[in-house]
Amino acid sequence: MTVSRLDESQVLQRAEELAALLADTVDGGASVGFLAPLGRPQAVAWWRGRAAAVAAGQLAVWAAYGEGRVLGTVSLVFPDKPNSRHRAELVKLMVHRDARGQGLGRALLATAEQAAAAAGITLLHLDTETDSPAEHLYRSAGWMPIGSIPDYAADPGGVLRPTTIYYKRLGEAAPAR
Repeated sequence: MTVSRLDESQVLQRAEELAALLADTVDGGASVGFLAPLGRPQAVAWWRGRAAAVAAGQLAVWAAYGEGRVLGTVSLVFPDKPNSRHRAELVKLMVHRDARGQGLGRALLATAEQAAAAAGITLLHLDTETDSPAEHLYRSAGWMPIGSIPDYAADPGGVLRPTTIYYKRLGEAAPAR
């Protein structure tokens, strides 16, 4: 397995592969912002729409390759406000259903965290569906839950579900509690 950061042209060139991963993720029931069934044209258009943000430095995307295809992705969104340049949001950590349970999600998460720290980011945050399998990954990787919001987003089936917000400090000691 290889994990690499994608530039704008690679996001555009690999939009079909990335779309296949996104569709698999939604079909598998993961709440990543889309309702099922997710059509291929919609998924391709969504990924192509990310290219401009990648080019502008507002979004970083990593893809994991294996078996001749994209098996996973993770992204960081960088705020553009002067008072928030120390933080980033981790988004769209996705692993193909066929590749789960092999440490790929953990490898993608570690890649994003290391890249963020190297870029001077000291705080990461994310949201994920409460009681989803992703929560175990985040907690075991040292992410701290700060609370849940009821009925925050619809799952792929359209049912409103709670979301838990997490954060993780990077490159510095966490304050004593």
